[in-house]
Amino acid sequence: MPFPRSSLAAGHQSVIRDIAGWLEKGERVWLCTVVETWGSSPRPVGSWLAIGESGQWSGSVSGGCLEEDLLRRTAGNGPDQPVLIDYGITDDDRDQFQLPCGGRIRLLVEPLYDAAGFDHVRALAEALGNREPVTRRVPLQGAATLEYRHSHDRYSVAFDGEELVHSLQPECRLLLIGAGEVARYVSEFATAADFSVTLCEPREAFADGWGYPHIPLARRLPDDLVAEDFNDAFSGVLALAHDPRIDDLGLLAALQSNAFYIGAMGSRKASQARRERLASLGLGLQEKMLGRLRAPIGVNIPSKTPAEIAISVVADLIAARHHLRAARPSL
Repeated sequence: MPFPRSSLAAGHQSVIRDIAGWLEKGERVWLCTVVETWGSSPRPVGSWLAIGESGQWSGSVSGGCLEEDLLRRTAGNGPDQPVLIDYGITDDDRDQFQLPCGGRIRLLVEPLYDAAGFDHVRALAEALGNREPVTRRVPLQGAATLEYRHSHDRYSVAFDGEELVHSLQPECRLLLIGAGEVARYVSEFATAADFSVTLCEPREAFADGWGYPHIPLARRLPDDLVAEDFNDAFSGVLALAHDPRIDDLGLLAALQSNAFYIGAMGSRKASQARRERLASLGLGLQEKMLGRLRAPIGVNIPSKTPAEIAISVVADLIAARHHLRAARPSL
């Protein structure tokens, strides 16, 4: 059975996609996970670097100072069992690998090429592709296992010296309503920041004139898309059309969903008018629901050009995602 691909996005899921591709070709793969850090470290715990036996790699566990050594240690001749690798223990280490400020990093390197590893990666890809939070348990002795979570537990990493417990959330995905220069820049910057982005544009003239084929475009009404695909706690809905005919449709649906971020572009005066308009539409919309609307959207830097507005929006999205990951109860 092939690995699912269509729902996979950036970040961890991009690494999973690459691992899956290598495994399907019959390659051996090693997954390196940052399990502990001391002092200053370029990447946080839970960061991944996957290495295929052909020398291909995906992800990052440092600013580039460790990757070459890990490629040398693993590609074609990696361990058959999970092993720990420490960097920055000695002065020579710090000089050779240029770890910043005397920092130390501990990595767990696990092989993923036998039948159990193949099945584990496929189950992980399916779960995250289906928007299910999961926890990986990787013992130093034995095979990795997967636990499915019915609640949206926070992202967390724990290592007791014998077993890694890595809780993973689905990647955050965004629905941008309305084609335009702001949507273009928000899409570019948000994708670079590991969000998955879809543009919604039901207006024929705007959709036909959209000149960025690498950005997914859905020619559908936004409320339908929110109801079908952008209503969970890892989804964000951004109204950028400046057209109440479609902006309000998407916002009404989003405000009644579990979306972690709901925002609309416009001045303070226009935003107040939007709130009054949404409230007047009724449909059971409560004041608490309206309070979830971020309008004007973005952080106040202040911004004027489309690119500046997009930077302010993506900065706010990153802050909201951090809160989403940190605010939920621990496993």
